[in-house]
Amino acid sequence: MIRTVRALPLLLLLPALLTACGTEKADAGGDGAAAGTGKPEAGRARESAPAPARSELDSRLRALGIAPELVYVTDVPGFTLAQQSVGVNGDDGFSVAYWAKNGAVLHLYAERGSAADCPGGYVCREPVKGRVVRLGGEKVAPDVVREAADAVHRPSPAELAGFLPPAPTATAPVERGDLPSYGDGAPDNSVGEGG
Repeated sequence: MIRTVRALPLLLLLPALLTACGTEKADAGGDGAAAGTGKPEAGRARESAPAPARSELDSRLRALGIAPELVYVTDVPGFTLAQQSVGVNGDDGFSVAYWAKNGAVLHLYAERGSAADCPGGYVCREPVKGRVVRLGGEKVAPDVVREAADAVHRPSPAELAGFLPPAPTATAPVERGDLPSYGDGAPDNSVGEGG
């Protein structure tokens, strides 16, 4: 009985947590309203803000482990970039997913290599010698994947700023109270006599 009572709040919370997963979009679109504010002007202000400098965007990509020259995106009607999917592919490549309201998911992977090594089930493009962009999907028609492959391009600074996580902010080191001011700085874990 006691275990059931303790588990009940967690079981009631689980559906709420699961419904919040995977709903973040790179661009909310619509009337430009800021999320939850109901103020269209707040959304327009964000859109009109100048994009960060390319050097800052490149630093943010490198912080994620992504080589800036390997970042490619696409435009496909009906698909929206899923910001939470942006990440590294392989050693320093780029990966992103696009979703559609019907449940279709389009995957884009950019890496070093050649389109000659394109695996089955993917459409590959070689925008520059030594770089390959692979596209595939779940519940996506082959002609849509080809259309996405034909629309592959390098993102503008504004596009890149729209889906990259915010730049990390500098923080001061945390002061620990258990470190001695002498020696190698390791914590003092002595227990004394008899310990």
